[in-house]
Amino acid sequence: MPADENNGQVPQLDLRGFDSGESQRAQFLAELRIAAHDVGFFYLVGHGVEAPLLHDLLDSAKHFFALPEADKLAIEMIHSPHFRGYNRVASERTRGMPDWREQIDIGPERAVVPRAAGSPPWSRLRGPNQWPAALPKLRAVVTRWQTAAMQVLSRVLRAFSLALGQPADALEPLYGDDPHYLIKLIRYPGRDATAADQGVGAHKDAGLITLLLQDDRGGLQVETPRGWIEVPPRPGTFVINIGELLELASDGFLRATMHRVLSPPAGIERLSAAFFLGARLDAVVPQLVLPPALAAHARGPERDPRNPMFREVGMNYLKGRLRSHPDVARRYHADLLD
Repeated sequence: MPADENNGQVPQLDLRGFDSGESQRAQFLAELRIAAHDVGFFYLVGHGVEAPLLHDLLDSAKHFFALPEADKLAIEMIHSPHFRGYNRVASERTRGMPDWREQIDIGPERAVVPRAAGSPPWSRLRGPNQWPAALPKLRAVVTRWQTAAMQVLSRVLRAFSLALGQPADALEPLYGDDPHYLIKLIRYPGRDATAADQGVGAHKDAGLITLLLQDDRGGLQVETPRGWIEVPPRPGTFVINIGELLELASDGFLRATMHRVLSPPAGIERLSAAFFLGARLDAVVPQLVLPPALAAHARGPERDPRNPMFREVGMNYLKGRLRSHPDVARRYHADLLD
């Protein structure tokens, strides 16, 4: 497999190639394999999600963040032991530093798991969302978005399985009937140039795969061997990136890439909607047996003592939430902090 074929840039793939004839599908899978191995990020077109839904989603996000502070704080995350709800600017942390963004976190609507002796700590992540009473349409729009994003990412994960020499449904047991996901609607307010520029600090995503919808403001950057590169918005596209669970499953052939968002300048805001698709909380990530030609390029998962990765999915997620939201962790989960 040629190394660094993308020359350190973020390529663009057309998902319609996956559903076309045999030669077009083979070409798409080859491009997907190279993009995910070399860069870990790519633009996706031909995804089939209608433009009006994307407009409604960002418009609803804009209306939510424009609500009076009291309406947003009524669903602040500190009220949820399941890490759902609104976060004001600088309340979430990446590698210990505050992120200059406000956001609302939304996950699967699930019944609360009663705490009992012997129940896994990650079961505390299951529960209901918090929705703003002042903007009832938000729930309907986000629900439509969740359905559309799942359909796209399910196709992409089937493509990844084939690109890795596996059956198309090889990854489905990890997420198929009870996926754990996180939707974030995010606003990055403008910031004076003399202040820190961390919209969100450098990090990797903890799940299987992430789908990002950007507005028309830049700021997303990806780390490559050549340094940090821009991933500017492109109309009608999603940005897709590999998560740590896919890196584990592929023995590092697919790489979860460090990325960050820089704050826009003062007087300008940036909006985005991210869909982080993960695996079942009770799943254990397998290591796929790759064909020899691909296994020769598997680098093994990265070892970062500041951010250890576990094959036990629930442990991975709980670790990240406790670290990112120390106020929620202290209020509801102090017994886990040691």
